[in-house]
Amino acid sequence: MPEVKIFSGTYSRQLAESIASNYGQPLGQLTISKFSDGEMSPSFDESIRGCTIFLIQSTMPSADNLLELCLMIDAAKRASAYKVVAVVPYYGYARQDRKDKPRVSIAAKLVANILMSAGADRIMTCDLHAGQIQGFFDIPLDHLNGSAIFVPYLKSLALPDLIFAAPDVGGVGRARSYAKHFEVEMVVCDKHRKRANEVASMQVIGEVEGKDVVLIDDLIDTAGTMCKAAEIIMDKGAKSVRAVVTHGVLSGKAYENISNSVLEELVITDTIPMTQKSDKIKVLSVSSLFAKAIHAVTGNDSISALFI
Repeated sequence: MPEVKIFSGTYSRQLAESIASNYGQPLGQLTISKFSDGEMSPSFDESIRGCTIFLIQSTMPSADNLLELCLMIDAAKRASAYKVVAVVPYYGYARQDRKDKPRVSIAAKLVANILMSAGADRIMTCDLHAGQIQGFFDIPLDHLNGSAIFVPYLKSLALPDLIFAAPDVGGVGRARSYAKHFEVEMVVCDKHRKRANEVASMQVIGEVEGKDVVLIDDLIDTAGTMCKAAEIIMDKGAKSVRAVVTHGVLSGKAYENISNSVLEELVITDTIPMTQKSDKIKVLSVSSLFAKAIHAVTGNDSISALFI
């Protein structure tokens, strides 16, 4: 069996170290040099000939993170790696997965093409914004589910009147899967947008009075939708409301919005590193989940056991 080596890009270094530790070996040696104009030049500081290489990097904007990953893939292929697996905990540009208006890009498909053209043999990611993005790839893709991290945490809270909520219609399937697992009800927050990152109106479909509500989503950006949903839910008589979200993009006034919100807490993972501290934000690590997936892939085992 080919030797396994794990390397990290600049952006996801802390998560990569944790994944490698959970896997049982240190990160490989990789240097990413930069010219004075910002041009990047990655080089492997050890032989990777004939090895199965796992390159860990979330493709969170700026575009440098995606380009850096592509350059690492290209360098690994040219160094005669046996297989190159791009581990992308957060797959950026996933919100642009279709033409929802004329003359726009389907960026999620373009990013898939870029990664495949760079030479990736396999992709490993977590909670894509839309599951059908898997079909944009013509190579194997392991789509891990954040529920493996969140379900044990939610069980530890032992909320007496638990109910799940989708912050928008697009998240109904995600919230329903949690509700089905916990054998409780769910509600939906129906929102209308005038433009990106701005909610014009919202209403709650379902009964939340006296309930401990948990909002479920795949990512949180400016936190406008989530905070608005939490406010309306509390106005409807809910006992408490918290949010469980895989990817904490947290841009713009997100931290301020969350601090000033009625949310009991926001639970996210470390697929994207936090830029600020917040008493209301709890971070759970996906490192063990990815380490187990790497073990399964390299051992030609099924990853189904990782799903709840």
